[in-house]
Amino acid sequence: MEPISLADLSSLVGASLDPGVPGDRLVGPAVVIDSRQAEPGCLFVALPGQRVDGHDYVGAAAGRGARAALVAHPTTTADLAELVVADPLAALTRLSGALIERARPRLAVIGLTGSSGKTTTKDILAQVLALAGPTVAPIESQNNDIGVPLTLCRVDRSTRYLVAELGARGLGHIADLCRIVRPDIGLVLNVGPAHVGEFGGPEQTAQAKGELIEALPSRGWAVLNADDPQVAGLARRSRAQLSWFSSQGRPESGPVRLWAARIEAGPDQCHHFELNLEEAESGRLTGSVQLRLAGRHQVDNALAAAGAAWAAGVSGERILTGLNQAQTVSRWRWETRPRSDGLLVVNDSYNANPVSMAAALTTAGGLLRQRRQTRPRARLCLVLGDMLELGVDSAAYHRAVGRQAAQAGASQLLAVGQFADAVLAGAGALGLTGRAVPDRDQALAALPELGPDDILLIKASRGLGLETVAAAVLGEGRPC
Repeated sequence: MEPISLADLSSLVGASLDPGVPGDRLVGPAVVIDSRQAEPGCLFVALPGQRVDGHDYVGAAAGRGARAALVAHPTTTADLAELVVADPLAALTRLSGALIERARPRLAVIGLTGSSGKTTTKDILAQVLALAGPTVAPIESQNNDIGVPLTLCRVDRSTRYLVAELGARGLGHIADLCRIVRPDIGLVLNVGPAHVGEFGGPEQTAQAKGELIEALPSRGWAVLNADDPQVAGLARRSRAQLSWFSSQGRPESGPVRLWAARIEAGPDQCHHFELNLEEAESGRLTGSVQLRLAGRHQVDNALAAAGAAWAAGVSGERILTGLNQAQTVSRWRWETRPRSDGLLVVNDSYNANPVSMAAALTTAGGLLRQRRQTRPRARLCLVLGDMLELGVDSAAYHRAVGRQAAQAGASQLLAVGQFADAVLAGAGALGLTGRAVPDRDQALAALPELGPDDILLIKASRGLGLETVAAAVLGEGRPC
């Protein structure tokens, strides 16, 4: 945010400024909830949590230079201005909404959601938009009721584009976030079984994702995946203009259509394709894209980012340049690192659901085939952990992962977590045997011997913390 006076900040969050505190003192630009990230002049928001209470760290934030703190009660432990509010999170939300309203109308706001691929698509889109103007996008996966306001608070007077990643764990969550963000453009990637245990089924998931489309103004744009029937069905809930994207050919209708043709796997499973963009008024643009991100599913993510960038007014030339240059930004998402002896470690441990797990295994199988062209003895070794929040069908989803592991050509399989036996059952049905362990510590102890020609893929839901396995294999110690 732009540095703001204590008097103005107090007014925006609904707090009273103590007498004697100079109201003209400036706070900002940073807004943080972690005292370790505090910096001179910043605003520290003391959030109560399940394990720690931010109020216990106000002094630490002050020691790092924080100038003010949003608190639910005075702490009297720090030399900074404490702004007492009923609910620090509600105050943070109120502040972020006010800052965004001050930034309009120069700001184009893009809201993005989907069952899988949100963070990678956000990263691609942000890199494309940055070629056209200053861009703010979430750090990592800041897509909930805390992360979204923190992202919004990074907007300043120079910002031209804002990307808001919107996650949900139930009906109404995205609608609540949209009331703060007020997006001009809404991008829906897909509707899949991620978090199906919380939503209850694909229809309920689509209902939740569609809250983004319903929040768009009539002058805005809804950018929709024509290949996903659940997403396509959201069009009738939109009053905005429609833009369609597809990796399976030209969409049948719409004033703006984007599609990929001549898709081919390149080195390291980074795909090449021809991007086609057709608009009723301006005609058709065709260009070549060589992605730097691995996996066939990245073609869909790139098309989605291109559609949102076009809706935001970015030129076709810049879109093509951005797609060709885009790289992985957020950590632990298909991070490929060679060990000193040549072993290739693929750390995709940030999250997992049935769609992303299938995509990872398909990509790993393609990578194995390519590697065997120069290293005939190469093997695919897998450490696969639980996919969480899948409800009553969890075991069936994990058995499917086991089958996909076998189909990918894996030679070694280590399954981790509550559903490890289901993964092994699916793999065993197609002739792949493996070992089940309960947690990441046991996984480290049970790792098979890995050779210099091999590929090791590590993937699981975030709760299993399997990034520690990747770090140990690479000799890097425990990651932060």
